[in-house]
Amino acid sequence: MESVSELIERLYSKDNKAAYQALQILESESEKSNAVYKFFDRFAEMIENSNSYIRTRGIVLISVNAKWDTENKVDEIIDDYLKHILDEKPITARQCIKSLPSIAKYKSDLVECIREALLKVDVTIYGDSMQTLIYKDISSSLKKIK
Repeated sequence: MESVSELIERLYSKDNKAAYQALQILESESEKSNAVYKFFDRFAEMIENSNSYIRTRGIVLISVNAKWDTENKVDEIIDDYLKHILDEKPITARQCIKSLPSIAKYKSDLVECIREALLKVDVTIYGDSMQTLIYKDISSSLKKIK
């Protein structure tokens, strides 16, 4: 099996299938242990990438590693993270919105700012077909965040 470090590098692959497989392995490992958390700063960099696939991978890995965040790194980047609720790519926005309950579950100090960000989203920046989906994602996430 590849090392965590090698899997992280594969997240940047132009081969989206290979990158997605790496993401799945890293997500699974993140559920079980904090071995992936030490790469958190890389994930924070990923959410600023010009490639939406890479941004999405960073968003997902930040959320699944929130439970290991003893250094409050999520707190430090939450404003940048929440900007992706309105990412230029609606698929990335949807992934961000869907990931927020996981962050809120482990970072109770961030619940209020997460709820506030979700409540003030203007979905009209997206096409009609996406507006409904994003609205449903927001509604679902708000119900899960206590």
